[in-house]
Amino acid sequence: MTREEIIKIFTETGVLKTGHFLLTSGRHSDKYLQCAQLLQFPEIAEKVCRELAQNFKKMNINTVIGPAIGGILVSYEVARALNVRSIFAEREEGDMTLRRGFSIEPGEKVIVVEDVVTTGGSVKEVIAMATDLGADVVGVGALVDRSGGKVDFGVPAYYLLNLDVNSYLPNDCPICRKGIPVVKPGSRKQL
Repeated sequence: MTREEIIKIFTETGVLKTGHFLLTSGRHSDKYLQCAQLLQFPEIAEKVCRELAQNFKKMNINTVIGPAIGGILVSYEVARALNVRSIFAEREEGDMTLRRGFSIEPGEKVIVVEDVVTTGGSVKEVIAMATDLGADVVGVGALVDRSGGKVDFGVPAYYLLNLDVNSYLPNDCPICRKGIPVVKPGSRKQL
């Protein structure tokens, strides 16, 4: 898939939004990404995740793991495309862990996938957890890298779309200076 095709899918499904947004970090941005909008359509999710999976075909991996919540469906669809197992990690008392009977065997080759990478924090936590359990983490994948390529996971990383998304401290926000109301995504509320 070309960059233009991916942007078209992301725009048509409502993943990529433009405006004035309050991010979880408290910063403001003119773009917001909500991959859940795409993942609600199984046929489209399968298509984009199959495209992402192509990067890992020759790695002979055993398992795909994603952080809950954003990585669960991506992990499932990438694993399905690779015909391997899919699991997910979730927070328990603030730490990423495997629950629900999931396990990783020492030496198991895994990749970690996510919907959107911003700081890479959740992915790094999953890599550390998997490595502590003896996994051989051989790659990372995400639908979108919105860090502008600034995150280094120490393993090859592949993304369907790379975006350098600007964000601003509220006091330095040029969008605020234009008088455009800020919206908190998901709430439909102007602040």
